[in-house]
Amino acid sequence: MRQIITKIIKEDNFLSLAGNLVIAVLGLAGFALLARSFNPEDFAQWVIFISGGSLIEMLRFGITNNALVRFLSGASHDQSEKLIGSNVLISLVSTIVIAFLMIITNVIFNDIISNSVYELFFTWYPILAFINLPWNNALIVLQAKLEYGKILLIKGLNSGLFFTILVCNTFIFNLSIIELVWVLLSVNILTSLLTIFKGWDGLIFIKRANKSTNLTLLNFGKYSTFTLIGTNLLRNADLIIISISPLGSTAVALFSIPLKLTELQQIPLRSFAATAFPKMSKASLEGNVKEVKSLFYSYSGALTYLFVFISLITFIFAEQFVILVSGYQYLGLESTGFDIVVLVRIFSIYGILLPIDRMTGIGLDSINKPNINAIKVFFMLLTNIIGDVIAVFIFESLLMVAISTLIFTSVGIGLGAYFLNKEFKISSIEIFESGNRFYKTIWEQCRKVSKEFNFSKN
Repeated sequence: MRQIITKIIKEDNFLSLAGNLVIAVLGLAGFALLARSFNPEDFAQWVIFISGGSLIEMLRFGITNNALVRFLSGASHDQSEKLIGSNVLISLVSTIVIAFLMIITNVIFNDIISNSVYELFFTWYPILAFINLPWNNALIVLQAKLEYGKILLIKGLNSGLFFTILVCNTFIFNLSIIELVWVLLSVNILTSLLTIFKGWDGLIFIKRANKSTNLTLLNFGKYSTFTLIGTNLLRNADLIIISISPLGSTAVALFSIPLKLTELQQIPLRSFAATAFPKMSKASLEGNVKEVKSLFYSYSGALTYLFVFISLITFIFAEQFVILVSGYQYLGLESTGFDIVVLVRIFSIYGILLPIDRMTGIGLDSINKPNINAIKVFFMLLTNIIGDVIAVFIFESLLMVAISTLIFTSVGIGLGAYFLNKEFKISSIEIFESGNRFYKTIWEQCRKVSKEFNFSKN
């Protein structure tokens, strides 16, 4: 039995899930502590700082992330070093450009920015961008190499240290928002130093970057970058548009709470996607279309059933979720048009749609169709932005913003299935049948472990 348990713990999906689970649980707990510690105006600044930072991360690392994972899976040792070097070089250059543009923008529009919820973001993110560059590069390289144990260590260190400070802050320090940013910078310095010391960030290979490997990553990345940015905007465009609307900063703080539910939904989604993409890419590079289809069905089916279960729980216990995350201060605002419990329930339904949408995108990228996936995401983003603008400027309703989320995700599923079906025929029935087989296999393995455990006791 010990061998079976050890095998499960070392399995890619388990380690990937554990890494994302660590960062999400600590992130949720930290989010809850911050929501309770600060007033809505200060908390809104923190939310914009983090969500804006996430968008920039996608821009910086989206250029090379999926491209490196795809091409490294079938590369020789020599080619791998060149690809990793190109990844470091490109991410460094993009960080310099982005930081420069943000600093210039902050200088020119300082009066406007300093009196808005964007002050924290424009002031401190350019510094954070350089500090967290090494460990973010390490995550990309380690994902491409399927070294999920090391990824778990990096994420655990970074999230764990910051969460520890947040707990101490709640009961002892009572730090200001600016002081918490300093803490965040310090934690990221320590994490980056670890990855540099271990050589996981690939910095030593930067001299091996050449024109060929640079172009290999950039040609793929020009599409995957838009896809990743668009995907991030699909989650954060709501907050950006609400922040410039008549609804005010309180609406930003309030809407960020049901959005936190989507981060929880992303835990298994990111975990399974991180293992599915390299496997599907490798099968595609080998010309094994049958294996690509099999992986698509298996992951899509397993995730869909899992998300139905998760969404049912969050729908039923929506009010308890709000209380867990932010306390009672955002409840009872129905008279203002901000019914946070209803928003959480809408995002619960949204969770059921996520797996098929994500897997069609992964399928397109894995068969080297990032341009088609980019088109899919573009139409999703366009639908979302139009829906958000109508919702906040015409109806002034957060409820309508949440409903637009369901609409653009449905658009994504339709387009993704249409484009993927042009490459290989897919069957919606087979998705659910593969999901059944997946959980049946797990059930049989659990029964086997149980029998061996009872046998060893006897």
